Amino acid sequence: MIASVGIGVMVVLLVVMGATAWWAVVTRAEMARLSQREQVNALGKAVAPALESMLGAGELSAVRRMMAEMQRAYGLSGCRIALPGGQVVADGEASKITLKVLPEKWQAGPVDGPWEGAESKGVFVRQPLLVGGRGPAMLEMTGTARGLWKGQWELAGGVGLISAGGLGCLLLIYRRARSKLVPLGLIREALLAIRNGERVKEALSIKAEGEPEAAAWNELIGEMGKLQERSFVEQVKESLGSRQEGRSDLSNACDALSQGMIILDEKSQVRYANGASAVFLQCKREEVLGMEAGTLIQNEEVKEAVAAALSGSARGRKTIEVERHDESGSGVFRFSIRPLRRHNGSSVLITIEDITQQCVAEASRNSFVAQATHELRTPLSNIRLYLETALGDGENDATLRSKCLNVINDESRRLERIVSEMLSVAEIEAGSLKLHRDDVRLDKLFEELEADYGAQAKDKDIAMKFDLPPKLPVIQADRDRLILAAHNLIGNALKYTPAGGKVTVTVKSENTQLVMEVADSGIGIEEQEQQLIFEKFYRSKDPRVGKITGSGLGLALAREVVRLHGGEITVRSELNSGSTFTLTLPVMKEAA
Repeated sequence: MIASVGIGVMVVLLVVMGATAWWAVVTRAEMARLSQREQVNALGKAVAPALESMLGAGELSAVRRMMAEMQRAYGLSGCRIALPGGQVVADGEASKITLKVLPEKWQAGPVDGPWEGAESKGVFVRQPLLVGGRGPAMLEMTGTARGLWKGQWELAGGVGLISAGGLGCLLLIYRRARSKLVPLGLIREALLAIRNGERVKEALSIKAEGEPEAAAWNELIGEMGKLQERSFVEQVKESLGSRQEGRSDLSNACDALSQGMIILDEKSQVRYANGASAVFLQCKREEVLGMEAGTLIQNEEVKEAVAAALSGSARGRKTIEVERHDESGSGVFRFSIRPLRRHNGSSVLITIEDITQQCVAEASRNSFVAQATHELRTPLSNIRLYLETALGDGENDATLRSKCLNVINDESRRLERIVSEMLSVAEIEAGSLKLHRDDVRLDKLFEELEADYGAQAKDKDIAMKFDLPPKLPVIQADRDRLILAAHNLIGNALKYTPAGGKVTVTVKSENTQLVMEVADSGIGIEEQEQQLIFEKFYRSKDPRVGKITGSGLGLALAREVVRLHGGEITVRSELNSGSTFTLTLPVMKEAA
């Protein structure tokens, strides 16, 4: 076993050292290649201006001598200047020149790839030349591969010597370790004998003179008899420990609950409390144990229910919701009191649950239902009243009938928008809101918006202005959803701007995006509420807002729609000075 381990370690060491030598050789060769490439590239950039000047002056013989000098001086395997089409006008080797006379002018075009075998010679660098008055050319140079592997065998030999030294040290360590592992082999045989049921002290002792391991093993065998004599006591302790462990598991499970749990004895003192209950009651768990329930719980109704449960009254089973207001915040707790019957008396189980979020959700839902009912009732009442007027007084008055029909049309469209908002919110909650993109003519869209809100602004004595550019692009978007977002922004501006105020809708078409700003001189929004207004069902705490009907869904829906289009809605506002909502949409480029 020891020999196999030693051989395995040696094989692994040889493989590692061989891989290290290979990696070092390859890395060094690659670094040499990169260094040579940088040198050749720097040479090309250095001589390029001079070559361009000489070729422009027609000094072809001087250029050819320069190519030969460069190839010889810098140890290049190839150096030439080629024109578009692959014709060679200068080369370090005169026999490879294919164009003897330099043309006065040549057409621009691609220069063919490097000559055959250039890459195998080392590195290949191309430097474009622009010959004034004649045309483009290409300086091509190849570095020789000689020298890239110079010194690699010395590196490999050094790694080999290090490996040999490591193997020699490993061999010495192995021989020393093997002499020390003999007692461990004897101990292993004794362990196998114990496994097979051997218990005789003489049979399990080992004889290895002068070895501390053998002496320690024999002492351990002597202690074995003493341990067997105490085995019965240990078994009893183990049985008791398993019971305590079972109780500990139950306590840990109770601590993992998110609901608080308290058990009171017949004297109304706390016998058990889990971690959640201590958090809810804002005290330390060790302080709760032994405390009287009347001191721990301040609510009188809960105290009465606990007393009734301890007395055995039917009123003891009770669920009570308690509001909490303290320095850490406010919330709602649900206390459930249940009596526990035991053979030695009565006790009470109290569970505590934080239902703050449930109450908030319920209040939001009730508020939404109330607001939605009011929003739907207003246009329906107007439709019914104006319809009755049109059917009654409008039969003999064409002007009155036309006015009634216009109002009915406007209220129908308003009702349609309200229902569409509610359906869109439901789709957002379900994660199924999708866009149906098509061409949208923005000029027509803003004409409709101006017509829809012009009369409403006039009725409220608000100066409304649409500042549009002369030409608006046709974008890819969901027209209905986009109109819904714009209606919410403009409608809110009119809704929260008092009479005599001003609303301005400014549209800018830039290269990559469309920007619409809706600025008003209304009541404004406090800074801490400027992000909250985009949450569903949220309405400002300003008392002036409470007098204006609204569902709290418009801005949340508008931002979601715009974000689905890849845009954003932001707000700038100052209380009592007005607000500016900015809608940005990306403008997709049309295909060629």
